[in-house]
Amino acid sequence: MALRPVHNEATLLALVAKGDQRAFSNLFDAYFRQLGEYVYKLTESIEVTEEIVHDVFIKIWLKKEILVDLDNFSHYLFILSKHQTLNHLRKKANDEVRQLEWLKDFKEETYMMDDYPIIEEYRILMDAAVEKLPPQQKKVYKLSREGRLKHDEIAKILNISPETVKKHIKLALRSIKNELSSKNDAVVVLVLSTPLFFL
Repeated sequence: MALRPVHNEATLLALVAKGDQRAFSNLFDAYFRQLGEYVYKLTESIEVTEEIVHDVFIKIWLKKEILVDLDNFSHYLFILSKHQTLNHLRKKANDEVRQLEWLKDFKEETYMMDDYPIIEEYRILMDAAVEKLPPQQKKVYKLSREGRLKHDEIAKILNISPETVKKHIKLALRSIKNELSSKNDAVVVLVLSTPLFFL
């Protein structure tokens, strides 16, 4: 599967390489759903797909300086995702045949695999920040991000208005961002707090 490139991709990549978070957000928005559709076909798990796609984009942000040297970003993103998925299957899959097929199809190349401990650290910090939220905010945030429920569904469950749900999520994201601001992780917050709605 070939990913559809963004028309202003070169400009976005140049900005991201300089640390522009808005450009990264645009790049993320342009690719994460189609990447999610691809990874889901291989993993058949929304949870695993979400983790892989999030990890891929965090890796890209951590190594953003190299983006200007890439001739084909969408191909690079595709290859990185394949390797991240292969890495997951090696660790998690019990199906030996499936593992062997993957190992046969893809060469032994490493693309930013050394960043995994850093990403796990981000996940731990993110979880800790969520736990510090006020009870109602935390409940709304978890139903949205972990439960993958829409605003109107959360509103019905908690017997509050959709606007109140939206306000709670906005405040929760602001609190999480402030909690992680010492590490300049606004991009990580964006990536880890975005659920995949692609099915």
